[in-house]
Amino acid sequence: MTGTPLADQTVRFAIEGYGWLPNLRRRTGGDVVRTRLLGGPAVGMCGPAAARFFYDEEHIRRHGALPEPIQGTLFGKGAVHGLDGVAHQRRKELFTGLMTPEGVERFGALVADAWDAAVPGWRERGEVTLFDEAAVVICVAVCRWAGVPVADAEVGPVTADLVALVDGFGTVGPRHWRARRARGRLEERFGDLVESVRRGEVTVRPGSATAAVAAHRDADGRQLDRHVAAVELLNVLRPTVTVAWFMMFAGHALHRWPEHRAALADGDGGFATAYAHELRRFYPFAPFIGGRAARDLTFDREPIPAGAVVLLDVYGQNHDPGLWPDPYAFRPDRFVDREIGQFDLIPQGGGDPRTGHRCPGEAITMAVLTALVPRLARLDHRVPEQDLTIPLHRIPTRVHSGVRLAL
Repeated sequence: MTGTPLADQTVRFAIEGYGWLPNLRRRTGGDVVRTRLLGGPAVGMCGPAAARFFYDEEHIRRHGALPEPIQGTLFGKGAVHGLDGVAHQRRKELFTGLMTPEGVERFGALVADAWDAAVPGWRERGEVTLFDEAAVVICVAVCRWAGVPVADAEVGPVTADLVALVDGFGTVGPRHWRARRARGRLEERFGDLVESVRRGEVTVRPGSATAAVAAHRDADGRQLDRHVAAVELLNVLRPTVTVAWFMMFAGHALHRWPEHRAALADGDGGFATAYAHELRRFYPFAPFIGGRAARDLTFDREPIPAGAVVLLDVYGQNHDPGLWPDPYAFRPDRFVDREIGQFDLIPQGGGDPRTGHRCPGEAITMAVLTALVPRLARLDHRVPEQDLTIPLHRIPTRVHSGVRLAL
């Protein structure tokens, strides 16, 4: 990699956001690039072969790899995301056990019911912000599905805290501190809930996420302590509410490319699935995923020393013209009748969700989008004049207006 820059890139990353690692790879002319980030050396990589390499636990480990600001906001300390090997496999069984076809189908029905129940209220108000309303709808559904009791008056504050966890992970400013405060409130709430279930003071549906977290035992045979139990229950709810970002992007896409509305509104399940995949590919969420080299490694003839930070370029891969012809065009048809490789489309990680670090909630994401995007397409609304820009320096980014709908 001749000409590889060794200057620290932290400021440039803050300026360029999602484009930083793809731009750096373009400037250096390869899929693998050496750099420095947050004061330390790092290796960036991109492509299905890189994703396969990255998600091999013999190569990359997660333990100790997550920066504290991300642990303290997005994932929580002690979460499954920071485990490896047998410990990771056993903890992940907690989540994969919830994602049965029956469980996913039940969630899809709950989120559809919550949307349908909310629409009359939106019509009475006349104008709503899609991002905010989608977050509430999804929060109501996932709390019911997970066995988390939330009174009507609490839905708004709980939703706001779950959104804050996600909105604050990619910054060091006020959004970050809001996320930390939200995590403190939610961990206290859900720690109380799990302990009440264990004492028999609160009864929840058998098989629900709350019941599963309360009963789970790790590879050492021990129950999760109060803190970790709260963290992992949040790791069921928080990523589900994150789908509000993609619902907001769906509103943006339907406005920009209205030619897809009829096929979605007609209830074509195959096209709805293709549309959901294209939303997750086209619109930005995670810029990259990081880990540390488990030992001295070589990838694409480049040495990677043990302990080095390794960054998998998610945004770059999801916009790679070698994988996705005309990658900056929004084309749901690219996913119609296409079999997707485990390491091709990676907005929620790569590999097998049952055994690796791919998000086990990906099926829930797809259930939400295939249930709600057709409903959005059928909703009689217009998009009034507003700022629909999507700033790529903001992580996670949002449509500036949140997508306001007039009904």
